[in-house]
Amino acid sequence: QVQLQESGPGLVKPSQTLSLTCTVSGGSITTNSYRWRWIRQPPGKGLEWMGTIHYSGSTAYSPSLKSRTSISRDTSKNQFTLQLSFVTPEDTAVYYCARGVWVGGMDSGMDYWGKGTLVTVSS
Repeated sequence: QVQLQESGPGLVKPSQTLSLTCTVSGGSITTNSYRWRWIRQPPGKGLEWMGTIHYSGSTAYSPSLKSRTSISRDTSKNQFTLQLSFVTPEDTAVYYCARGVWVGGMDSGMDYWGKGTLVTVSS
């Protein structure tokens, strides 16, 4: 079974860069049927898609976060990483990584999620 685990600091200071790693087990991040996503949920708010890295390494980002967001991967470790720069307290959220399924030439949704990790932006 595929498992995803978020890891990284739980506290980041304003203006600094938030960095999280998603470690994937039970499946390769280079498998062409899948996409790998970062999603966040601020306290009391809904889920927000942040970005995706494809099996090939190409990326796509939410327009509202694109200027501050970078997703990369380390295929040797089967990990992908989120970096969000110039953070503010409004970036405080539970951050999730998830796997998206690509079937029949279309995105069929996400089938596996990490448990999420809370990141607080505060000085």
